[in-house]
Amino acid sequence: MSDFFLIARIVSLFGKDGYIKIEPVSDFPERFFSLSIVYIDFWGEKKEFVVEDVKQLKNAFALKLKNFDDERSSKLLRGRDIFVKEDKSFELPENNFYVHDLIGSKVYRMDEEIGVVKDLLSPPANDVLVIESKDKKEILIPFVLEFIENYDPKKKILVLKKDAGYYDED
Repeated sequence: MSDFFLIARIVSLFGKDGYIKIEPVSDFPERFFSLSIVYIDFWGEKKEFVVEDVKQLKNAFALKLKNFDDERSSKLLRGRDIFVKEDKSFELPENNFYVHDLIGSKVYRMDEEIGVVKDLLSPPANDVLVIESKDKKEILIPFVLEFIENYDPKKKILVLKKDAGYYDED
């Protein structure tokens, strides 16, 4: 498992003072105001950067990183991903889960293992779990609290309720 957690993507430069405009990939944008250190991916290697300032924009944020004081120096950051270390990730409210915790979790329903979470889709209505069954079939289940009996991110076990929107055809 990675030691880093993706929180944003750098989409453009912002102003002439070295700020970069970022798009959050987090449901909790308030985390950006408490950032002091971030990691930016350069060809698979994470480099540490000090955050000097954060500005909230309409649907995005602008970050000012130490030693990036003009457009010229900030250009090389455009298009890159921003991470935080796993142990510095934002503490989630109750009944909220990190996607990276869900991926790889075993899924049970009525004491029977139905598969492993492979992905989480985010269509407009609600999130959908993509589960790979033991026979390698893809099962899609709406990821709504009404369908979840229990989730243990440390053990990576997700238990669905009996009426979880998944019905075995057998």
